[in-house]
Amino acid sequence: MGKARLKNLDYVIFIPYIVMSIIGVVMVYSASANISLQNGGSPLSYLIKQLFFVVLSVIIVGVMTAMNIKYLRKPKFLKFLLYALIVVLIGLLLVGKTINGAAGWIHLGPINIQPAEFVKFFLIIWLADTIDKAQPEITLSFRDWWNHMKWPLFFSAVLIALILKQPDSGGAAINLAIAFILFNCSGFSWKRALAIIYGCMVAAVLAFEFILVPMAKSDSFSHSYQLQRIVAFTNPFGHAQGTGQQVVNSYYAISNGGLFGVGLGNSVQKTGYLPEPNTDFIMSILTEELGAITAVIVLALLTVIILRTVQIGVRSNDTYQSLVCYGVATYMSIQTFFNMGGVLGVLPITGVTFPFISYGGSSILTLSFCLGLVLNISSRQRMERKALIAARN
Repeated sequence: MGKARLKNLDYVIFIPYIVMSIIGVVMVYSASANISLQNGGSPLSYLIKQLFFVVLSVIIVGVMTAMNIKYLRKPKFLKFLLYALIVVLIGLLLVGKTINGAAGWIHLGPINIQPAEFVKFFLIIWLADTIDKAQPEITLSFRDWWNHMKWPLFFSAVLIALILKQPDSGGAAINLAIAFILFNCSGFSWKRALAIIYGCMVAAVLAFEFILVPMAKSDSFSHSYQLQRIVAFTNPFGHAQGTGQQVVNSYYAISNGGLFGVGLGNSVQKTGYLPEPNTDFIMSILTEELGAITAVIVLALLTVIILRTVQIGVRSNDTYQSLVCYGVATYMSIQTFFNMGGVLGVLPITGVTFPFISYGGSSILTLSFCLGLVLNISSRQRMERKALIAARN
C-alpha cells in the first residue's frame, strides 16, 4: 500500500514544494556566503547544511506519504510526544541555547534544533486525533464539548505558554492559530468563536497601543529584545541605526530590486546592512536579486500548496484527515503572513522563517512532516476514487 500511495502522488503539491526547496537552496547560498566569510568560515557552510536538510526533508515526505497513518494515532505514542515536548520546553528555559534573545535552541554540534517548531506538527496530529475520537458527542452541547476538550485545551495552553516564555512570540502565535482553528472545527459555536476573535483583536490592539508601545519606549525595557522590535515597527526610520535597521534595510532591498532584480548574487543589503538575510529576511534578498515578479511567483507556488491542502481537507469524508489538512494549511498561511508582514513592515518582526525558502533545519523538517501527511491523505483519496471507478466498470 505504501508503494501504491507513492505512485498516486499529488504533483500539484509535490512539484511546487520541490521548486520552492530548490529556490531556497540557491537563495540561502546567495544570502549567506558573505556572512560565512565575515565569520571566518567557508562560504559553502550554510549551503551544505541547507542541502542536507532539503534532502532529508524529501526523504521524510516520501516516508510520510507511504506510511500507515494509524501509527501516528496510537495513544501511547501521542502521550509520549506530549510529555516529551513539555519536558524539553521546560528544560530549554533552564539551559537552552539563546539565539536572538530566545532560549529555544538545542545545540548539536554544527546544528541547532528548535523544538518549538515540532510542536506545530504535534498539535496538528494530536488535536485532530482527539477531536475525531470525541465525535459526535462534542457537537451535542457546550457541556459535552467542554468535558471532552478541557484537557486538550489545558495541555495546548501549556505548550504555547512555554514557547511564549522563551520568548518566541511568533512560534507561540502560530501554534495558537493552529489550536484555535482545530478547536473551532470540533463543533465549537461559530458565533462564540467570532466573538472570541473580535474580543482578542480589540484586546490586542489596546494592549499594543497603551501597554506594549509605552513599555518598549521606556528606559526600563530598553534591553528587551522582543519589546524593541515593537519600537522598530512603530517608527523604523526613527531607529534606522538601531532596532529599526532590519526593517529599513528590508525596504531598501525591495526598492532596489524593482520588478526584475539586480541579478543573482548582486544584493547590496546582504553585505552587512541587513541582519539575518538568510533566515527572517530572505524574501527581501530574493526580491532585491530576482525582482518582485519572482517573489510573487514564490508566493503563488506556496498559495497553490495551501489551497490544494484545503481542497483535500474539504473533499475528505474522514474527520481526522480533514482536520489535519486544515491544521497544515493554517500553519503555512500564518507563518507566511508573519514573515512577509515583518519583511514589509506591516507587522512587528517575529523571527518567523519563510516556508521552504529560509535557512533553518527545524522549520524545513516540520514542514516536510506536515506536507508528507497531506500527500498521504491525498494519495488515499486518489486510490479510493480509482477503486470506485473500477468497481463501477
